[in-house]
Formats: sequence, structure tokens, C-alpha cells
Amino acid sequence: MSAKFPIASAGSPLPAPHLLIAFAACAAEDWLPAMKALAPQGLPCLSRLLQGMTRVHSDDADSHTLSPPHERALARALGWNTGSARDGLLPWAALDAAQHLQAAPGSAWAWITPCHWAMGREHATLTDPAALALSESESRALLAAMQPYFATEGITLHYAEALGPGRWLASGEVFRHQPSASLDRVLGRNVDPWLPKPVGDTGSAARKIKLLQNEMQMLLYTHPLNEARAAQGRVAINSFWLSGTGALPAGTSQMPSTTVQRSLAPAVFSDDWAAYARAWTALDASDISALMSHQRAGHRVTLTLCGERNAHTFETRQDGWLARTVGRFTSPPLLNLLESL
Repeated sequence: MSAKFPIASAGSPLPAPHLLIAFAACAAEDWLPAMKALAPQGLPCLSRLLQGMTRVHSDDADSHTLSPPHERALARALGWNTGSARDGLLPWAALDAAQHLQAAPGSAWAWITPCHWAMGREHATLTDPAALALSESESRALLAAMQPYFATEGITLHYAEALGPGRWLASGEVFRHQPSASLDRVLGRNVDPWLPKPVGDTGSAARKIKLLQNEMQMLLYTHPLNEARAAQGRVAINSFWLSGTGALPAGTSQMPSTTVQRSLAPAVFSDDWAAYARAWTALDASDISALMSHQRAGHRVTLTLCGERNAHTFETRQDGWLARTVGRFTSPPLLNLLESL
């Protein structure tokens, strides 16, 4: 994904470009050695960019929140409340439904992602749904087979072409107050800690979702689509993941001028730290370099760096040599900054 920053016409103000980088740091043991070998010499644009910026916001949490830092940061850019009461209730599906299905304001939605749970001796691990390479015909066939079961719980599944075959939208009151874990939290991990939990008045909703997951595992075990996939040497679809639950806050606007950069994520999920370093190098030479060009042209720009626990947002607060001079004295060493995420 390349950054596409807005360009002002003559006499019009330039919207402040905002680059949000997901997985700028992570908790894996091999992350730090990979970054020590890379930073700061391998990330010259990021180092120079930060010299002209001031930290304006820090979102400090832990790695157990249902909503990861990059989702919380984007939600703040939209003006949503991202306090602890909203953890797991950032309504991304409702935003998609409003944009692609013209959904009624205030309705409750969720994302349903067909996926494969790798069954181990003690737990199931969620593998990357993208690796399933679902076709549109496969996706629609699965949706049709699963819809009657969801309907018994007051849920309607929707195929939205804009989202592609790997993710569906689902509408139903059961999603209004039920927190859910982002796929970015659970990919490659034991699903158990991330499954919907009964909390207060949402206990019934969590039990319905667990029942549906059990029913889908039984339904899909012998489904003809999976038999065909097995004959082709392809992995079976044996469950689904629920995420993006909730209803849009009143007055939600369109997406802000924020570029969300996820090019580091695939290497994190595959535990490939050589690829991670290469992705950082490419990102430094592309999106970060473009943001630095805007900063050097005298425009205010915003950068948000997100890890698995925290997110820090930086802005150009002053122009010219003063910003660069102040930045040299106030910016922490790059590696220390990334470690704090």
C-alpha cells in the first residue's frame, strides 16, 4: 500500500497527511535483534522525520486488549470514544455496512471471517484466512449453507462485493454490546483467550456465538465444498471469526485523511524477521519518505507508530529549522522509541 497524500489546489489549505503504521513493533523474541540490526541506519527517513516532530498523544495499554493499538488510533482519528469501555466494540463492520450496504444508522453489525482452526492436542490455532484463497463462488456457497443457522439467532449474513470473498457482514442485535477480538490479535495464536466472553448483559450474546461456532464446525466437517478442497489439496474452512462488532456512534463521518500502512503485518504473522526488516526498509523509502517531503515543504504532518501494546502519535508543530533543532533535543533514540510500543 502506497501513501496517497492529498494535494492542495491553489489557494486551498492542505489537509494534514496522517500516516499510521501498524506492527511497528511486536512482542516476539526475535523482533528486537532484527531491529537492532536495522535501526537507525537502515531507517534514515524515519529518523529524520521524527527530528521535526513532537509527540502529541500516547495510547498506553497492554497486549491483551481486544482492539489493538492501530485500530484504536484509527478510531480516534474518526472521533470515536476509545476508552476501556469500548475495547472490542470499535464498529468497523457497521462502518463498512454504512458505506457498502447503505445500512440504517444505529444498526448493529459484525464481520464474519470464514477461517481454518488448526486443531492441536490442547488448543486450536487460528491460521491466516487469506491463505484459504476463497473464491467468490466458494464464499457464496458457504454463506448460503451457514445462513439458516445464523438466522435462528436473529443474524443475517450479507455478501459485500467491496470486501471480497474472505469476509462477510452480519447484522443483528446480538452484536450491539458484544465485544470481539480483532483478527490481528489472534492470528497464529490459541483462539481460547480471544473468544467472546459473557460479560454482564452480553452473556446471552456470547453463548449464541459459541453455539454457532460449534454448529459450524459440525456443518463444515463434511460439507461438499470442503471435500472438493481436500481433493485439490487445499485447507478446509472449519469455523469463522467474529470481529468489528458494535453500532456506529451518532455523527460518524467518513474516513479521515489517514493512510493505514500494514506492510509489516504479514512478516509478523509468519514469524519471518528477515522479511520484516525488508518491509521496514521499503516502507522507509516510500510512505515515510513521502511524509518527510511534505514536512520539509513546510506542511504539518502526523505519524502514528503502533505496536502490540501502545501507540504514539507525532506531529510537526513548528516549521523550518526550529522544528528540526528542537526535534534533535527531544526525540528519543529510534530503537528506544520503537521498544516502547
